[in-house]
Amino acid sequence: MASVLIGIAIIGGTTATVLAAYYIMHLAMGGDPGGRDRELASSVITRIASLHALILALVFAQEMIEYQALRTESTVESNAVGDVFYDAERYGPEAQGPIQKALKDYVRIVIEQEWSELGRTGELSSAAWDQWNNAYLRILELAPVNAKQESLRGHMLEEIHMISESRDRRENSGTDSISLIFWFAAVSGVVFTAIGYYPYAPDGRNLLLLSIFGVFTGIILFFIYAFSNPYSPPATLFPTAFERLQEEISGPDP
Repeated sequence: MASVLIGIAIIGGTTATVLAAYYIMHLAMGGDPGGRDRELASSVITRIASLHALILALVFAQEMIEYQALRTESTVESNAVGDVFYDAERYGPEAQGPIQKALKDYVRIVIEQEWSELGRTGELSSAAWDQWNNAYLRILELAPVNAKQESLRGHMLEEIHMISESRDRRENSGTDSISLIFWFAAVSGVVFTAIGYYPYAPDGRNLLLLSIFGVFTGIILFFIYAFSNPYSPPATLFPTAFERLQEEISGPDP
């Protein structure tokens, strides 16, 4: 419900800004009864609208890239957790019990606690780091007695370091808020584009076209806002990869 209200506020606010800017400029200039300003106004509008559209397109594309990067990074991290989990089983009982328990707790904390905390605070959970550290120390303490165990221990160390790196990238890839400079440029572009239409009379058709411009621009701004924090609504990216892993490794501790 909150996401719907935010969307309505952004889209409605953008449309209202367009109409208000147009009306104020039209009243201030007294319109253009002779049509003398329309050619110059059209030229200026075209340039401003093009730059405004370019800014929106670049920021929207960047947010989408970061959104998809987070999805990929989460998959990489969950795969690494799964690799360590099953390598611990292959290593033997001395590794399987403590390492698998730590990783089960780690996955549970990521799903139930850390994901939402990232949306609120932008920081990783210390509890999840504790479980990662617990698994890491258990791997370091292993004393291989044959080539198989030596290989498995080396692989688990590589994967546990990959988990740490993925966590850092996951923290950085989705929690950077959009700069106020962008929002200033976005609103300025809307206002300057709208006031350029002052030579045209405020009849029903012209107001409809301006409203369409405002609604569409508002939709794009809403999408940019939504994708700027993938851990929170309205465009929440759920920890699907971790949830699948949790289902796969669920069961009593060895």
